[in-house]
Amino acid sequence: MSPGGATILVVDDEPVVLETVRDCLTAHGYQVLTAAGGEEAVQVAQAHQGAIALALVDVVMPGMSGPEVAQRLHGSRPDLKILFMSGFSTEVVVVHGLHTGDPLLVKPFSLDTLGRKVHEILDYRSPFARPPQPPR
Repeated sequence: MSPGGATILVVDDEPVVLETVRDCLTAHGYQVLTAAGGEEAVQVAQAHQGAIALALVDVVMPGMSGPEVAQRLHGSRPDLKILFMSGFSTEVVVVHGLHTGDPLLVKPFSLDTLGRKVHEILDYRSPFARPPQPPR
């Protein structure tokens, strides 16, 4: 079910969520990197030699918010796709920098929903996926 065994970086400050999402994505055939927060995510991405197709990032975390993590990751990996996740209300995630139209997976979500959404984004079938734009 995974597009070519793509590598996904999962960033969440809750260990149970991090482990569960990692296990689910691994079972779907993805290579998974994990980070327990924003600074660690930046370090993991910098240390990883290969491509990272997607970052699945919690919106509300101590230290660095999910949108801040995404911005930092895009600095060195501009083609990286981002899927945010949060258990907080729309108002809270907007305060933390999420924009209307940003892809958001609302917690709690089923493992099937997680696998399907990740596959859709990586396969460009989701309305949230933004295919690369042709050079101008």
